[in-house]
Amino acid sequence: MAQIVFDHVTKMFEPEDLVLEEISFRIEKGEFVFLIGKSGVGKSSILKLLSRQEEASAGQIFVDERDISLIKKRELPYFRRKFGIMQADMRCLRDRNVYENLLLVMRSCGYSRRESKRRIIEALGRVGMAHKAAFYPQELSVGEEARVLLARALVTEPEILLADEPTANLDPDASWDMMNLINDVNHQGITVVVSSHSVELVNIMRKRVLTLVEGMLVSDEKNAGYSSKALDIFEERRIRQLREKKSEKI
Repeated sequence: MAQIVFDHVTKMFEPEDLVLEEISFRIEKGEFVFLIGKSGVGKSSILKLLSRQEEASAGQIFVDERDISLIKKRELPYFRRKFGIMQADMRCLRDRNVYENLLLVMRSCGYSRRESKRRIIEALGRVGMAHKAAFYPQELSVGEEARVLLARALVTEPEILLADEPTANLDPDASWDMMNLINDVNHQGITVVVSSHSVELVNIMRKRVLTLVEGMLVSDEKNAGYSSKALDIFEERRIRQLREKKSEKI
């Protein structure tokens, strides 16, 4: 069975603000999937819906065959332990060093100090940052901090890694290093879902690619590069025209 299922999922923030429309796809355990498309097409929303940071307006989302809309509020912290999350708005705290930033995650999940130390050292070692555990974020390069954010996402040993633009603001070498680290994580059996604007990296990686245009899924290809549909203004116009026709019928 698929580990992740989106079944005709729609997301609206306001009556006139349609973010995602009738999105359906399945992701098997251990897959590596890219979400691509222009800014504002719903890539980040898919990741947030998956971890129940946001709720769908319509449709169903299943994780390990469980309808996540039925998860009670008190159960959400335990459900979210399935995920390691990298988001642009979740940077390291500047008043704590690298080790302490990861320790906050472990404490929030209720791990003992001994177990926390073991996992933190292991997570930092996986991304080549164990020697910087006592450094503060402002003492790190942009690429080094990105590695720490990946370690923070992995420290609870999640089943699924959600990475929202993990190479944003990185130079080409640091971007390639980051994608290799994420690829290594995937080879260890963790399901990976990455949103990305990087045409070059998506083309090189040759993973499964879900392409979003105007909040709709327009292609789903395996062993693929960056789909030209993601940047095609004619595809955008086609979808807008379809929506206009639907509105006229209503």
